[in-house]
Amino acid sequence: MTRSRIQTNIVYRHLRNSTGKIAIHEGGTRSGKTWNVLLFLIFDYCLNDKGRTITICRKTFPSVRATVMRDFITILKDYNLYREENHNKSNSEYKLNGNLIEFISVDQPQKIRGRKRDVLFINEANELDYEDWQQLVFRTQEKIIIDYNPSDEYHWIYDKVIPRDDADFYRTTYLDNPFLEQSIVEEIERLKETDEQYWQIYGLGQRGVSKATIFKYYEANKIPEDAEFVSFGADAGYTNDPSTLVSVYKKDYNLYIQEHLYRTMMTTKDLSDHFKQVGVGRNTIFFDSAEPRLIDELRRMGHNIQPSLKGRDSVNAGIDLLKRFKIHITKDSENAIQEFRNYKWLEDRSGKLTNKPVDKNNHIIDAVRYATYSLLSRPNFGKYAVH
Repeated sequence: MTRSRIQTNIVYRHLRNSTGKIAIHEGGTRSGKTWNVLLFLIFDYCLNDKGRTITICRKTFPSVRATVMRDFITILKDYNLYREENHNKSNSEYKLNGNLIEFISVDQPQKIRGRKRDVLFINEANELDYEDWQQLVFRTQEKIIIDYNPSDEYHWIYDKVIPRDDADFYRTTYLDNPFLEQSIVEEIERLKETDEQYWQIYGLGQRGVSKATIFKYYEANKIPEDAEFVSFGADAGYTNDPSTLVSVYKKDYNLYIQEHLYRTMMTTKDLSDHFKQVGVGRNTIFFDSAEPRLIDELRRMGHNIQPSLKGRDSVNAGIDLLKRFKIHITKDSENAIQEFRNYKWLEDRSGKLTNKPVDKNNHIIDAVRYATYSLLSRPNFGKYAVH
């Protein structure tokens, strides 16, 4: 099979010209990113060499099977390279010209922390956490290729991968794919009129705000002097999850958030000492009501700790309450900003948004919910606040 017989676009040429360890392919829908990466792996790696291990990965295995694995097998069949005996369906592996291609997902921890590989391709890389990325990178010896639609305004890829001196960055759109049917081109261009945000992300391949992102927020230099103090809120963690403390202020329909603590390995005494250092005094701290022992211990140390108001669907009710306000976060509250950037609704296997938030990036957000929902959900807020 000669390359002249392969239908490729500019993505393929980008990969052939890439000299960095990491090749980053950002762009809109139907630009041919994934298809051309697979062509490159098959024809430039597998058919030109032997003994390689190539890992192809996505966030969940159903998405691997339904997208990139299906495309891989389709390409092999289109070019008469598929052999049933080389396809280990139970292990999701394929042997091609003495090379092993394995399909894995990050919800298979034994796979991402398993054997080493020569080449790694992460499809829809923005679905992964930074920890997932690090575990995969640690075990990749030669080349890493990632692709994604830029549906997040903020992401670790932008901050930690694109600036690397061994990374090559490319952006493509549907206009770079000469093989698209005209009906598909028209459907994409229809987004100009029907959904400006989707047009920016999936048409122009430019970064936008994901529809899964729960909160919009603004950075503030300081808390306004005439803002009304609402309460402190705190969440407990220890080894992996941080303990957090925030203060929340209200001015009309604006909420102002100041981060005071975001740290792991905090004992009860450590928390008490930090509360005193911050100057909490006798102000109320609303705490996770699932921590009655910790609440009791902190009360005995002289703190005005109250269990957070909880009930059926209290997480969603707390989110709904916060979304009634314009949220401001002080610029020095770096962890709070990161959490509000990355707190998202859970997507089901088909990519449809649910009404359930993803249970991460929420340690400060939980503390903010405790501080606000426990008071602002009451009709007579103001009578209960302690100053």
